[in-house]
Amino acid sequence: MDASMIKGIAIGVSSIAVLGAVGTAGYKVVSGPKYAEVVSVKEVKETIETPREECADRVVTRRAPVQDQHRVTGTVIGAAAGGLLGSQIGGGSGRTVATIAGAAAGGYVGNRVQKNMQDKDVVQSTERRCKTVIDTSERIAGYDVAYRLDGKEGAVRLAQHPGPQIPVKDGQLQIVNPQTK
Repeated sequence: MDASMIKGIAIGVSSIAVLGAVGTAGYKVVSGPKYAEVVSVKEVKETIETPREECADRVVTRRAPVQDQHRVTGTVIGAAAGGLLGSQIGGGSGRTVATIAGAAAGGYVGNRVQKNMQDKDVVQSTERRCKTVIDTSERIAGYDVAYRLDGKEGAVRLAQHPGPQIPVKDGQLQIVNPQTK
């Protein structure tokens, strides 16, 4: 082998090595990185309000319905008893006055006694009372993810936690289930 042939082989090998290195670097520049670095992940929570009906039975006490609203029965019985007692007092015209006064007083007392008895006469019943109650709970609605790709920061909302890296293809994040912010 002569010297020029050795020089030619050396130049050829060097050229192939340089072109291979440039080609590999060029491929990396064209294809870009395979992953974006996840910088931070923040859970996005959603409050859920669920209405439900809550019922309870309660004993309710009410005044019993009154059949004799004007308390005539108590007044008449009281007047009769008072008149009878008044007629036992005195004699002559005094007895008449005592009978009338006894009947008037007895009528008033009979009316008050019947009113008192009616006020204390109660009935009880059970009533069902219901109200709407709101139960609240939280659930994770997604994740706000900050990432770094080729030295640039970006953000995206994902339905699932991405882990430490997000796959990249042709300079674009490969996200299976993105959500809009």
